[in-house]
Amino acid sequence: MKITCRIALLSLMLFLTIAGLPSVSAQTNESSSARDGLKIQQGLKLADIRVHDPFIVAHQPTKTYYLYTAGGPRQGLDRSGVVTYRSKDLREWEGPFVVFTVPDGIWAHPRHGVWAPEVHEYKGRFYLFATLHNNDAILSTPPDVWRTNHLRGSIVAASDSPAGPFQVLKPSGSHPPTNFMTLDGTLYVDPAGQPWMVYAHEWIQAIDGTMEAIRLKDDLSDSIGDPIHLFKASDAPWINAERKPSTKQNQYVTDGPQLYRTKTGKLVMLWASYNREGYVETIARSRSGTLQGPWEQLEPLVGGDSGHGMLFKTFEGQWMLVLHHPFGKPTTRAHLYEMEDTGDTFRVVRPRVDLDGRKSGD
Repeated sequence: MKITCRIALLSLMLFLTIAGLPSVSAQTNESSSARDGLKIQQGLKLADIRVHDPFIVAHQPTKTYYLYTAGGPRQGLDRSGVVTYRSKDLREWEGPFVVFTVPDGIWAHPRHGVWAPEVHEYKGRFYLFATLHNNDAILSTPPDVWRTNHLRGSIVAASDSPAGPFQVLKPSGSHPPTNFMTLDGTLYVDPAGQPWMVYAHEWIQAIDGTMEAIRLKDDLSDSIGDPIHLFKASDAPWINAERKPSTKQNQYVTDGPQLYRTKTGKLVMLWASYNREGYVETIARSRSGTLQGPWEQLEPLVGGDSGHGMLFKTFEGQWMLVLHHPFGKPTTRAHLYEMEDTGDTFRVVRPRVDLDGRKSGD
């Protein structure tokens, strides 16, 4: 009976795909959005969508782009979560569709926010990496530390579809050590096939924010062993070159790591920090070509209070960078840039204002 039902379900999904109709998972996703009170809109431009820490997946089987961002009361949710918008051409989008909400009964508070959601395909499944919080769970307070530390960590949730729903794999805590304030975890699989979570160790705890990595189990359900140190924010020479004597607090921030191989095999990492203009998207390169480095800091890619970017390839094979601008304001939007893989690094070719719809001067 179970085999018969499974065959029937697979046949239905195949029929829907051939007919060009939404799959069962997509229909479930839309039903979830309606149940949560979200109004699904069509014909949206990126300039119409408030986005923070944008992440785009180009899903080849359905030729659909999925844009992920945090969801909450602004989208009509009664708890923190993740929503996605869908597009066929990067010009017009529909959504938001709910793919994840923070469940009750885990270490994180369901209403204390979600940061930096991103989705990776790995061994036939899709994995959501996101930062959750519990502001009520205090780790330490001054004078033992310079700022109050609370539970903040990077988690992994799994689904069979990029449309979700995603289920948390480790309800008891984050994948990095739970006494670390961590954020912006991302997936990196090394040449030997070992999965890692690369994440930022919060400057609020570390003062000089760092990039670190920890090995993951093969099914990504938990971490293995101790973290390794990759680099710290102040290693970027352009950060220190711009510092001026002041009574203001220094911000040695590490945000948004994303790792890629260039066409010649160089290992590079996108990451974000701050300069005198605000948020900035920058890039580092491993001299050894391995995760362990050492890492050299290259010149920033995009400034002007823009950051937390990631790279993806269009269905036509063009590298693109998506990031948000400006930082921390209600008007934050996703901006797109055409990129070139030079072999040694990635460089910006031009802003794609024709796709993201930004106004002149933004």
